[in-house]
Amino acid sequence: MSTDSKSSAEQDAILRTAIDRSLRHPVMFFFTSGAVWLAVSLILGILAMAKMVAPEFLDGCPLLTQGRVFAAHISTLVYGWGCQAAFGVLIWLVSRLTRQENRASGIILTAGHAWNLVVAVGTLAILLGYGTGVPWMEFPSMVWPGLLAAYGLIAIWTMIQFRVRTPGEVYVSQWFAVGAMIWFPWIVATAFALIFVVGGNPLMSAGVAAWFRSGLIFLFFLPTAAAAAYYLAPKITGRPVHSYSLSLIGFWTLAIVGPWAGMQKLAGAPIPYFLPYLGAAAAVLIGVPTVAIAISTLRTMFGSPEKFASSPALRFSATGVVCMLLLGVSSVFINLPDSTLQLTQFSITTYGMDILAIYGCFSFVMFGAMYFIVPRVTRREWLSKRLINMHFLFSMYGVVTIAVLAVLGGLLHGQGQEDFKFPWDNAVARAYPYLIATLIAWCFVLFSNFFFCVHLLLMWMRLGRRSSHPTLLGHAHLENPHGPEGDIDNAGPGSVIAH
Repeated sequence: MSTDSKSSAEQDAILRTAIDRSLRHPVMFFFTSGAVWLAVSLILGILAMAKMVAPEFLDGCPLLTQGRVFAAHISTLVYGWGCQAAFGVLIWLVSRLTRQENRASGIILTAGHAWNLVVAVGTLAILLGYGTGVPWMEFPSMVWPGLLAAYGLIAIWTMIQFRVRTPGEVYVSQWFAVGAMIWFPWIVATAFALIFVVGGNPLMSAGVAAWFRSGLIFLFFLPTAAAAAYYLAPKITGRPVHSYSLSLIGFWTLAIVGPWAGMQKLAGAPIPYFLPYLGAAAAVLIGVPTVAIAISTLRTMFGSPEKFASSPALRFSATGVVCMLLLGVSSVFINLPDSTLQLTQFSITTYGMDILAIYGCFSFVMFGAMYFIVPRVTRREWLSKRLINMHFLFSMYGVVTIAVLAVLGGLLHGQGQEDFKFPWDNAVARAYPYLIATLIAWCFVLFSNFFFCVHLLLMWMRLGRRSSHPTLLGHAHLENPHGPEGDIDNAGPGSVIAH
């Protein structure tokens, strides 16, 4: 190695360290508070499933009625865990990709505290009976301006950092990260204004709520997962992203198709006939960007099998991308008009698809990003690869079981609803065994995430082990001398490595 290249590598390592140090407190706050909210959401989800299996369970406590607990379960999963995990990953990715230290970590940390306070108030209001009854927007109307204000403090400074970045190529991971940060306030503000401010026809409010749920999945959570996957795949393997053109096709197709999905849930309702079918067509076309993203990222990951087998970050991310592919393919089949849509429209299939999107696709990639990011911002390594293994295996078992059972049980549930020769109890009886199995699966997921939460809190307290090598799930030869898991930030523009 020449003297100039050695000096450049040292300067690059110093810059990465400075960036990580500037973001340690806000990133770790978002990760740890999100993990705690995830545990809360899983407990609420178990209670909700238990109430569906045995309605008399805890029937003497008005705070824990099934409607309130289920609404709180989804709200904490989306806004307590999902949004905060996304915020932590996005601000770190933007800083690393723009090669700029974060100058507003104190403001972002304050906004994070405000976000948690507002989510806590909203969750308590739901349990006390003040929820709105709007799916995925159960928080009282007064909560949403607070969420938007807190997000504004996070996003504005992050976008300023992107604006003053070092001139150069904008990488695929940046496209998805910036897109997610721009689409999120547009979706939330539009739905809030049309439902709670403007008001009007309740039927159209239901349509807007269905659009909001779909938009949040396809225009925020899915792009965030794609941004992290496009960063981690070449970063860890040391290989360029497979097919840069295919990656851009995935981005632009998602940007065009994503905003139109959602209204298919109102098929048969007294609204303009074309709206549900337009939503169904868009939901079917979601398979195109998910396939494009999956092919380009998985081909990159599998190009280095020895690192894929040993790196927990890569293994979690690959599982999340596979779930993204399953989400796109299943979206094609369950939203076919005049076929499967009438069976899944009002069944438990919708819940299974939500879990596949939020926990299967998004959360697994976020877990992989956390296993990669946390050692860098804390300057410590994970304590136990056994805990990481347990987290991966039990989480994968749980989410696959929940998604598969919800889809299969939902189809049987829908068939029972459409069979008018039998009473409604027949449809409920068809879904009952699947609800019991879903309850058991959630218990496995809670078990795995308890250890993840404890593991993460120990890392925030800097109790992790000191090491210059990453925590690996197996033995692997580390070829890169500049940091764990191929932590190189000086790839040339032509390589299309998300540096």
